[in-house]
Amino acid sequence: MNKWGRAEMAARVAQDIPDGAVVNLGIGLPTLVANHLPPGREIVLHSENGVIGIGPAPAAGEEDYDLINAGKQPVTLLPGGCFFHHADSFAMMRGGHLDVCVLGAFQVAVNGDLANWHTGAPDAIPAVGGAMDLAIGAKKTYVMMEYLTKAGDPKLVDACSYPLTGVGCVSRIYSDLAVIDLAEGRASVIEIVDGLTFDALQAMTRVPLHNSLK
Repeated sequence: MNKWGRAEMAARVAQDIPDGAVVNLGIGLPTLVANHLPPGREIVLHSENGVIGIGPAPAAGEEDYDLINAGKQPVTLLPGGCFFHHADSFAMMRGGHLDVCVLGAFQVAVNGDLANWHTGAPDAIPAVGGAMDLAIGAKKTYVMMEYLTKAGDPKLVDACSYPLTGVGCVSRIYSDLAVIDLAEGRASVIEIVDGLTFDALQAMTRVPLHNSLK
């Protein structure tokens, strides 16, 4: 089955981020978006550990491990960028100053509920971090994830069985198989990978999908 690669997924997310937006890229897949922002479009990247004005990933051998994102990955800083206290960073997140956040997910429900910090596994260390602040504080929350788990189960579900990060916060899913809008309790497929039909996508999904393909 044909799939979009991680770089292609990141480029697709970047395509939808408007000029002038202040954006937080969550740990994992979302960090790749920084490398695919369209040239000429001014987008200000924020990280919850207290950095704003992040650029693309540094070239090999040019990493500065005193300058990292929330996932402890080395980053670059664009002209005008700066770093600051963790508390100030969370004030930005909670105060509605982020236009978009892009997060990974274990599950997303059709009503926009997000579960991305804990599977409920016994003895797992609970560490929700700043995801809950981002999911609720940003004006728009996008999810970037693989469509199926390693076991072949869809991550888009009727109701999350994992502990929630945020309620009704996700507006769009970018996956390796399709781009899906979530609104009014409905999952609308707006784009699909070449070679995959809507009916085939529906067959691997346990919730009803609406066909909004152009």
